[in-house]
Amino acid sequence: IHRVNIAKPFAVGRFAISFDEWDACLADGGCGGVKGDDHGFGRGRMPAHGLSFEDAKAYLAWLSKKTGRTYRLPSESEREYSTRAGTTTPFWFGKTVGPQNANYMASIPYANGPRGEDSKAPKPVDSYAPNPFGLYQVHGNIYEWTMDCFNKRYNEDTPTDGSPWLEGDCTQRMVRGGTWDWQAQWLRSGARNSMRAASGAGMYGFRVVRDLNAAM
Repeated sequence: IHRVNIAKPFAVGRFAISFDEWDACLADGGCGGVKGDDHGFGRGRMPAHGLSFEDAKAYLAWLSKKTGRTYRLPSESEREYSTRAGTTTPFWFGKTVGPQNANYMASIPYANGPRGEDSKAPKPVDSYAPNPFGLYQVHGNIYEWTMDCFNKRYNEDTPTDGSPWLEGDCTQRMVRGGTWDWQAQWLRSGARNSMRAASGAGMYGFRVVRDLNAAM
C-alpha cells in the first residue's frame, strides 16, 4: 500500500468500450481495420475485447480526432482510484464478492464469501450496479489496459502523482479488473496483472480517460 495524490482532474468512461463503439470506429475507417475477437459471444453492447494495447491506442487516436478532445488510457493509479471510488475494502462493495456483484468464476469464493456458479461468458457493459463514482464493471468481465509498463513491484518507487509508470518492461503493459473466467482474487481493486502489449488474443479491452481543465 502506498499513497498517491492525483495531481490533475480527469474523467473516466462509465463503461468499458463496447463493440458498438469499436465498430463505429471501423465504419469510419479507423482502428486499423482490426475487428477484435468477440469469441462467439456477440458484439453490440458486449465489451470490445480481443484487442491489444496498440489497438486501444488506435481507437483513442480516432476518438480524439473525431471529437477534438484528447482521450487516453488510465494509469494504474487512476484505474485503482476509479475502481475504489473512496473505499478501502478489497472490492468497492465490501470485503468479499458474490455472483450478484460481478462477472467471474464464482465457484471459488473469496475471504469466506458466497459460492456460486461460474460465469459462462462476458456480459454487456452496463451489467451490475455501478460503483459510487458511477462506473460499471470495474471488477470482472474483461481485463482493461492501462498505460503503465510492467514493473513487478508497486510501491513508493512508482509515480505518486497518478501519472503512468513508463519505465520498466514496456513490451508488457499492466491490466486491471480481472475477467469473467478468472477467480475473484484477480478482481480486487488492488490486483495487478500484465500482458504483452502486442497481444490481443484474450479478454482484453479498455475504457477511456480524458484530462479535465481544473477551472471547469
